[in-house]
Amino acid sequence: MSTEHPIHRATAHQLARLSLFSFLLTFITARALVFLIMAHAIPNMYFFMQGTHVHHLNYGIFVLAGVAGYSVFRRPGGRAASVTAVLYGFAMALTFDEFGMWLHLGGSYWQRVSVDSVIIVAAVLALLAFARTIKEFESHHLWMFLILVVALLGFGFILFTAGDKLGDLVGPKLHDLEASSSP
Repeated sequence: MSTEHPIHRATAHQLARLSLFSFLLTFITARALVFLIMAHAIPNMYFFMQGTHVHHLNYGIFVLAGVAGYSVFRRPGGRAASVTAVLYGFAMALTFDEFGMWLHLGGSYWQRVSVDSVIIVAAVLALLAFARTIKEFESHHLWMFLILVVALLGFGFILFTAGDKLGDLVGPKLHDLEASSSP
């Protein structure tokens, strides 16, 4: 009889939860730090290379490349899989926080499309983290699913409408703040 303990294998749901948590925490932290730097409330921590500001989406891209390579070639399990999931969420947040800048190849940090993309990525991670498998899907789940879809559509409409109004109200101030902090 073997005394070895089997390696704990995290489920896809558990790994998705770790990625989601890391993603949300990183996004909120990045937005807060950028706002504080632009408001001159904390020192400028931006990285400049020969006068060029290296945006944090680049860090995210490099970490994503490393995580992907590690996942493909090493196929981590146990604690390494959990760390990989956390790094994946971290890198996705850094990258998609500036989605508008890489979609439009420049422009303001405060583009609405960046926040929209973060909401979509978070929703997909949340579905992966908390959705039940198809095998467990029963008829009463269909009604709950339809109610959830209607609620999410309503919430999306309210969020989109409120976001436009909030953008009209706060957007010019954020753009002015960004312009005043440029080197």
